[in-house]
Amino acid sequence: MPEELKAKRMEIAHVLFMDIVGYSTRLTDEQQALVDELNQIVRSSDEFNKAAAAGRLMKIPTGDGMALIFYNSPEQPVECAVEISRALRHHPGLPVRMGVHSGPVSAVTDVNDRVNAAGVGINLAQQLMDCGDAGHILLSKRVAEDLQQNGRWRPHLHDLGEVELKHGERAHVFNFYTDDAGNSDPPKKKAMSSTAAAAGTIDLERDRVSICVLPFANISGDAEQEYFSDGISDDIITDLSKVSALHIVSRNTAFTFKGKPVDVRQVAAQLHVSHVLEGSVRKAAGRVRITAQLIDGSNDSHVWAERYDRDLNDIFAIQDEISHAIVDALKVKLLPEEKKAIEQHGTENVDAYNLFLMARQTYTTGSEGDPRRLDAIIRMCRRAVEIDPNYADAWALIALAEVNLRWRVGRQGGDGGLAAAERALELNPNLADAHAIKARILSEENRNDEASREIEIALRLDPESYQANRCAALLRFRQKRIKEATTYWEKALTLDEGDFGSAGMLVSTYTALGDQEGAQRAAKITLERCEKNLTRDANNGAAMGHGANALAELGQRERAKEWMERALLVDPDNVTMRYNFGCALANHLNDKDAALEMLDPAFQKMGAGFINHAKVDPDFDCIRDDPRFKAMVAAAEARVASETRKNSKRKSKSIRLG
Repeated sequence: MPEELKAKRMEIAHVLFMDIVGYSTRLTDEQQALVDELNQIVRSSDEFNKAAAAGRLMKIPTGDGMALIFYNSPEQPVECAVEISRALRHHPGLPVRMGVHSGPVSAVTDVNDRVNAAGVGINLAQQLMDCGDAGHILLSKRVAEDLQQNGRWRPHLHDLGEVELKHGERAHVFNFYTDDAGNSDPPKKKAMSSTAAAAGTIDLERDRVSICVLPFANISGDAEQEYFSDGISDDIITDLSKVSALHIVSRNTAFTFKGKPVDVRQVAAQLHVSHVLEGSVRKAAGRVRITAQLIDGSNDSHVWAERYDRDLNDIFAIQDEISHAIVDALKVKLLPEEKKAIEQHGTENVDAYNLFLMARQTYTTGSEGDPRRLDAIIRMCRRAVEIDPNYADAWALIALAEVNLRWRVGRQGGDGGLAAAERALELNPNLADAHAIKARILSEENRNDEASREIEIALRLDPESYQANRCAALLRFRQKRIKEATTYWEKALTLDEGDFGSAGMLVSTYTALGDQEGAQRAAKITLERCEKNLTRDANNGAAMGHGANALAELGQRERAKEWMERALLVDPDNVTMRYNFGCALANHLNDKDAALEMLDPAFQKMGAGFINHAKVDPDFDCIRDDPRFKAMVAAAEARVASETRKNSKRKSKSIRLG
């Protein structure tokens, strides 16, 4: 059983409940044989084994079936159910039905003094399963709402309407099936709401409390104050996301509307949300004026509106008031721990907060490979933690900038952000991004077991964290777990509309998996996002690198070469860009000599993490055995080892002098 559940005794979990249909009518020896057969199929599931290996799975036998309790994501039990369902196609004599629900699970001790689990999360999963026939995978509305945000799952969610459960209770149920998993027939045992059952289509938006927080307009008359209005929007999104009864559109999706005239009804329809929050911020002379209005997306009417005109030091109180007012206006139940979470701030010092907002804006609007921006972020955050040494978010951002300086830019010296990440976690052990950044640092140092532990914590704390999903993808890629890496990069793609890097990596992973359709789709997304980025920053080498690789995948060979030639004139020393050009030349343009020539200067600068990445990258499989490639890798490893020894000697000398 996971240690976290033992300690906390209560946690939101994602439950897959299953049993064998008609089990009680079988003879005793048949019953045991069927259970053994089911156990063997379940143990063969990749998702089952992955969660078990990470210590994030609880297994409860139920006689004629079992409950599997996952702790990271609602996608886990569904992924596991699909794997089991596919395997069951080869076992026609084993009729199994399944139910999935996300809800609270608490630890209990049974009569044999064994730790067990109970709670609404398990009970409802079992009741959903009871509604099904052999082959059905039935989901609660809560799980379906989470899954429908991912294009991979949405086509397979079929609304069955409300179903009557035991004791007269009712639940909204969805039937999950694909061409090779699940049961497409409506369950026979329960009466479904006729409209939804007949349509057989998903209608998650109905009666759904979901909000898009549009970027608040900066009306300060000073464009340099944009960071502050964006920061207010960010923090309101973060606060509302802590309310389990609400679904909040991600920051990156919401910010695609920044600076554009919007029609609220159109936004609501496009994003499938019921409400839209918009507002404005004016900051000047130590005062702040914030207006906010919550609008019903179906009829454009105001549900709530307020204006706050306060001293700047009251900014945290204003944010709390806005979040509470929205919860009250929507008549949403706020759990005690959610109320406490909303009212917790990283700092109570306005000056430190202001510096952090400037640093965060610098990061989100720039390139991770730009050393000038990264240095500026570090300076601003260092000043913030001088003012408030306990500002965990600022320490985490320092760590993120430092890891990029060392591993993307190639700057030597320092610890790559490890001390800053550990300081952030010392101050706030529940900061998901800090765990993810630490995992990234450990991964770059090839400490993959430690990195895995950190990334599992990050994903448990916040499955919707962009940094957590992106870092998880990179780690799994370097562990040669390509299918898992693909899943995390797909998730990251949905969390940041401007993220071309994750799309670019999906070109590689889908190619490695032999999924040409997936690679083409990823290439189109990559190219579109790179082109948008280059309209804002024509010298972004990372965008040019991924864009050229996408063009090569799409068969636009000449255009890909033109991008490379232009980019090398603009930024010839960009390691990441050269690396991606090497991928394009080796894997898509079939020019091994050109690929090796392109990679040589990159290998002379890249750090240990990048070298380890190249050693497992399937894009280089076609040149991996070439003596020139082997020599480059060996020389790079020798250089890094030498630099590491020199740094260690400098540290030792510094300690002795100190």
